[in-house]
Amino acid sequence: MESGQEALTLLLLAPLFFICMVVEYRILKKRGDSDYSLKEVVCNFSLAGFHQAADLIATLLLMPFFLWLYQFRLLDISLTPFAFVTLFILQDFFYYWFHRASHHIHWLWASHIAHHSSEKMNFTTAFRQSLTYPISGMWLFWTPLIVIGFPPSSVVLIVALNLGFQFFVHTRIVKKLEWIETIFNTPSHHRVHHARNPEYIDRNFAGVLIIWDKGFGTFVEEKPDVVIDYGIPKQVNSWNPFVATFHQWRTMLGLALSAKPTPLNVRFRYLFGTPKFADDAEKTRKM
Repeated sequence: MESGQEALTLLLLAPLFFICMVVEYRILKKRGDSDYSLKEVVCNFSLAGFHQAADLIATLLLMPFFLWLYQFRLLDISLTPFAFVTLFILQDFFYYWFHRASHHIHWLWASHIAHHSSEKMNFTTAFRQSLTYPISGMWLFWTPLIVIGFPPSSVVLIVALNLGFQFFVHTRIVKKLEWIETIFNTPSHHRVHHARNPEYIDRNFAGVLIIWDKGFGTFVEEKPDVVIDYGIPKQVNSWNPFVATFHQWRTMLGLALSAKPTPLNVRFRYLFGTPKFADDAEKTRKM
């Protein structure tokens, strides 16, 4: 697997990202509605840098496993245009399930929460990623693609393209996109996903294709009469990227490894149960 392929792909897209952020900033400032904060921008870019570094190291460490797994592939797939499109769709399908699991399994949520912890929604929010994704096991969701027979380097490329696409849905300046809304993830759909309004929580997990949410019952349309409240129920209130990265890990491991007498099955649920189960336990502990 080409360990730098994802980073290189995103680096090539960097000029386009920068242009979009400048345009968005100018539009929001002209409206008197700018939510750009220098402290948060620095935090978001720091999180992105740590995430990319962690991914690079993890891929290098996991490369022997990926190549070993590729020996047991079911098919020998050459990356023709048809195979490329097929891989793109399959990877997006597995991304949907990774993303959905990340909201319902505490071990995964401990990483993913960093992305949701901003109370703002602009293009820089897309850069809020966690360096702990390799620890929580995001890469496990791509292994079926390798077993099917897609070359590991091609899988990494598609993952990078999927992540690159998702940058463009993190904005408030783009409204509804007509027929595109029926097939693709859009800013409107993704604003719902980042909301902490009760009617919007844990909805719209799509990466590129919104069809997965519509097919599996997790889709909710953005309502024009609902003012979106962005963020997580219990805010971090810190611009420190390490606090944003590790605060939920501290909560989770604090509960699971507590010195208090706790049944083993309960400790297991703190790690792999729902985030709500752990949050309720944390509230009880502090009472």
